[in-house]
Amino acid sequence: MVVATVIFYGERRWTSGTRELRSRLDAAKLPIEPRIFDSRELDTMPAPVQRYFRAVLAEGQPMVTTVSLEHIGTLNLGESADQWKPFTSTQRVVTRRPGFDWDGRVAMMPGLPVLVHDAYIAGEGILHAALLGLLSMAKLRGTGEVARGELMRFLAEAAWYPTALLPSQGVVWNDVDEHAARATLKDGEQLVTLLFHFGEDGLIDTVYAEARGRMMAGRVVPTPWCGRFSNYALRDGLRVPLNAEVAWLLPEGAKPYWRGHITGIAYEFTR
Repeated sequence: MVVATVIFYGERRWTSGTRELRSRLDAAKLPIEPRIFDSRELDTMPAPVQRYFRAVLAEGQPMVTTVSLEHIGTLNLGESADQWKPFTSTQRVVTRRPGFDWDGRVAMMPGLPVLVHDAYIAGEGILHAALLGLLSMAKLRGTGEVARGELMRFLAEAAWYPTALLPSQGVVWNDVDEHAARATLKDGEQLVTLLFHFGEDGLIDTVYAEARGRMMAGRVVPTPWCGRFSNYALRDGLRVPLNAEVAWLLPEGAKPYWRGHITGIAYEFTR
């Protein structure tokens, strides 16, 4: 009975915190212009980026304003040896002002979930993990390196809300080669750049960061990072990936730490 009461209390408190974060996220929303995709804005963009947008968007596509995602997957909690644990999560994304809240439940052991918020809201980065939603295991927030890493996540995950990658929505693209281009996004004081690689089908297959903040022994360490996308499908007229994996690129090799599958995706568009 005591354990059940603690779990219930922790869940209620965590849910209340989620509502507060998402209210702040929605309060920071800005109007989106233009309201529909016009392919003429692609004319001066790098060739692989043009191919990508033509593969994922139709002429006249309304702009994504918000998206709600549901995931299942596994999370690697080991800093040295792998410790993969199953998770479920929901995520709400606002495209302008860019922001998101990822609310995850990681099954550390039966009946003992770790609840996690990973968020970027109004220029602030937030990472909070708590056993049962009560006992904090990690808690970081701020406008420095934490915020920079979270804005990188927003930009990398825009494969799930591709209208946010258009130049009219604030992304600057620079040519690299016939299969790659760099994307730069500015939000307030934060400026981030990622390298996007496109497959033969024109779709994003890999995103790279030269340095993204990695939690090591309670501090943030800039570390090379990459995300991979696969299993594209049409959802509400957008071609988006349903599978993703992210990894730290360490001297000894890639260390994957998140593998997920989209089980639900719901968009809100400009009208």
